[in-house]
Amino acid sequence: QVQLVESGGGLVQAGSSLRLSCTGSGRMFSSYVLGWFRQAPGKEYEFVASISWTGGGTYYSDSVKGRFTISRDNGKNTVYLQMNNLKPEDTAVYYCAAEGTTAQAMRLLRKPDGFWGQGTQVTVSS
Repeated sequence: QVQLVESGGGLVQAGSSLRLSCTGSGRMFSSYVLGWFRQAPGKEYEFVASISWTGGGTYYSDSVKGRFTISRDNGKNTVYLQMNNLKPEDTAVYYCAAEGTTAQAMRLLRKPDGFWGQGTQVTVSS
């Protein structure tokens, strides 16, 4: 069992930056592929980014590539999402997820499938 708690969301203006954090607890946390999904009001979940258990492999959705960076610190049981040049269309609840698949395969998930947190709201005003 893995418990995940996200933090770092907020209300910012377009062009600003935010860093989301997700701290996990439970055994074997470092062995999971970690990632982020988001869900905007009235929309389906959307894959955002994933990172392999070593941190050596990262994948991004086309909508955030070049603006967002995912990283992890297994010593702190934490995964981060650095979000730069935020746009109003980035407004959503962001969920951290731990999956028993590969970071590459996580891109194909339509929603979190393993363990995920309660989410943190990110609102970007124009």
